Amino acid sequence: MMEGTLFTACPITNLVAIAVSNSSNTPPTHHVLPISSIQNFTLISAPAPPNGFATPPNTTPALANVPTAALMARADAAVARLKEAASRKNKAVGKEAQDLFDGISRTLPIRWDGNNMIVMDSVVISAPYRGEDCKAGHGVQSQTLSRVRKVVSLPSSKFASPCIDRYAYKALQMLA
Repeated sequence: MMEGTLFTACPITNLVAIAVSNSSNTPPTHHVLPISSIQNFTLISAPAPPNGFATPPNTTPALANVPTAALMARADAAVARLKEAASRKNKAVGKEAQDLFDGISRTLPIRWDGNNMIVMDSVVISAPYRGEDCKAGHGVQSQTLSRVRKVVSLPSSKFASPCIDRYAYKALQMLA
């Protein structure tokens, strides 16, 4: 029979380490035993909590309710944003046309209609997407058409970067 304090137990190796104290002046001796060799044990006392801490009544924390409605709303919003981003990409046109579309979309409402760009639901820009290819619908101010033509006539390098220079930005702002 051995009397001591449980130092540790390993569920992987099925071993326990028992700290046995002979006297108060000497450090304890540790014995490593297989769990299968333990025939019975008696719990004399539970370990004391560290200074300043009370013994917790329940060590398992309660799980909080997950707001599934809010999570579903976030997921739906993310899917809607991804669909919107996908609808703004036209795989049937070249990189320069897509860059032009992306540049105009930063300041003006624009959408694809097949291979044609529709700016502000009033100006149609058709391939090859030059200033001469801009056509206005009925009742559209000629000022709007001329400004869209001016923006489309800018060098394509202006639209390739996320930052449009200040002149193109002013031209686009005048349309709004």
